[in-house]
Amino acid sequence: MYDADVNKLARDILPDGAASQDVVDVLVALDRAIATPNANWAAFLVATVVDFVVWTSRPTGVVNRDLAQWLMASLTVGEGPTSNAMRIAFEVVREAERCDEELISFAMRKASLPARQDLSRSDKALLIA
Repeated sequence: MYDADVNKLARDILPDGAASQDVVDVLVALDRAIATPNANWAAFLVATVVDFVVWTSRPTGVVNRDLAQWLMASLTVGEGPTSNAMRIAFEVVREAERCDEELISFAMRKASLPARQDLSRSDKALLIA
């Protein structure tokens, strides 16, 4: 994904962010399809999904069981979560005022895997705290 593509997506296609779970599902699927995602794509994807899950979904700031189940299913479909998907889980847990325990456990369990080196040590410490 090129910077121009990310800018067009953010500016022209989703200027107000994701409006539904279907849009988030498409973005997460697109992330799995991108062979070499760049930093701008990752930042856009994570911010858009976190904003939808934590601040657009109701009740605001709360990730209840149903929302958590949907998000985990979306992030893990296919060959499992990408590094961006795990970053989404981590950031949702960190940003939410209240979060379903299963999503917290999912984020912690996946962050502890050796393959998940995209999370910094400080991020892992915050996740576990």
